[in-house]
Amino acid sequence: MSLWTSLEPASSTVDPGGSTKVRLRLRNTGDVVDEYRFEPVGDVAPWTTVEPQTLRLYPGTTGTVELTFSPPRSPDAVAGPNPFAVRITPTEHPEATTVPEGNLTITPFTEVRAELVPPTVKGRFRGRPKLAVDNLGNTRLTASIGGSDNGDHLSYDIHPSNVQVEPGRAVFVRATLKPRQIIWFGSKEQRPYSLAIQRSGTAPQSVEGTYVQRGFLPRWLATFLGVFMALAITFVMLWIAYKPQVRTAATEKLQEAGISTLPPSPSASVAPPAPSPSAEVPVAPAATETQSASGGGGGGGASPEAEPKESAKPQEDTAATAVAQLAAQDPGRHICYRAYLTDKGWTKPVCDGAVAGTVGQNRPIKSLNLATSDTDGTAASAFVHYPQSTDGKGHYDGPWKGVVDGDDLYIGSTKKDDPYLLGFAMNVGESKSVVCETVHVHNEGWHGLGCDEPGGDNYIFGGTLSNLLWIEAVKFTV
Repeated sequence: MSLWTSLEPASSTVDPGGSTKVRLRLRNTGDVVDEYRFEPVGDVAPWTTVEPQTLRLYPGTTGTVELTFSPPRSPDAVAGPNPFAVRITPTEHPEATTVPEGNLTITPFTEVRAELVPPTVKGRFRGRPKLAVDNLGNTRLTASIGGSDNGDHLSYDIHPSNVQVEPGRAVFVRATLKPRQIIWFGSKEQRPYSLAIQRSGTAPQSVEGTYVQRGFLPRWLATFLGVFMALAITFVMLWIAYKPQVRTAATEKLQEAGISTLPPSPSASVAPPAPSPSAEVPVAPAATETQSASGGGGGGGASPEAEPKESAKPQEDTAATAVAQLAAQDPGRHICYRAYLTDKGWTKPVCDGAVAGTVGQNRPIKSLNLATSDTDGTAASAFVHYPQSTDGKGHYDGPWKGVVDGDDLYIGSTKKDDPYLLGFAMNVGESKSVVCETVHVHNEGWHGLGCDEPGGDNYIFGGTLSNLLWIEAVKFTV
């Protein structure tokens, strides 16, 4: 058995999100009727279709099939030349498989998404936002980061100031904002600013944020100190101007008493007489009776008991309350979490590698609640089911969300008609700690353990991209 094949053309070019066709011709050079099956292989096989998938040829005849390449507009479709091949298997002689090869060049495209986490920072002397830069294109992103504001009220310390981001990856850029003038007294002031991503040959892409500068001392304290100082100065001036004349009347009274009780002396040599023993002595008034503390008589019983106060509503048991209790018992890095299950609601919070969710009950997770201790905070973004998808994949639901240690972080939605989670992206703060995750995906089981890189500049993705799957359970460690 023998077979002749030809690809027309052997090399082709396609734009991500578009399509192109290549014709495969083959001739049965054998002496028996045979049926051939076609199967695309290689890196571009997921985006390749063959029509028809089987072809029956008589000896000496020629047939044609069409290969259609439709790479998605996503980081998965890496720019540049990509070899492709088609495995041709004869039904009569399966051992005589033929694999013609060609080359498909995917054109590059650039798409950058940038978000400030958080978009508003507060401080008296500085603010420390993070800029999340996501490369959604299919080529490496090289850019510089700069900051600016109207009025030149702030200075910027950005690290790193130049980034290189591989397709489908993200980095965090740390920025420190410092006001050029300190507000010593008065209320806070808002300072709008922007961080710009500058790529070679393109206009800068700006991300707007707000720095709320607080006064060093509140306005009411400044008013109080001013009034106090004014009163103190007034008091001192009045004291100096009208200093009271303090003198004792004891000598005068003694002199008056001596003059009225002693007769004049006949001569300087005669001593004055002693006071008369019949002189009247003043008597103190009688002391009045006081009521006994133990009190006789009636009615002084114990006061009636106060009515019991209405008990307060119990606090919701969230990931933040769980991690606070765990950190109090065992100080150090911890992560606690819980899952909102479809048609069931929130699960109990669990921590440090325990399972949140269900396995085998077909209950998609709609929302996650996380909290950490001793990790410099955490940030995350939800990847959810997307009914309008054209490539069978979900999409990110909104921007990154970030919180500090001990606060509740929520991603996804608990509303009835909102989509369920397919996956999530997350990381922890700037310290040397990392976050690790493993998820249970519907019809796929538990995925392998994945961890981000230390330092806060990277993230880990857990779950699936497919709209046909969903996550049912999660485990986290830090």
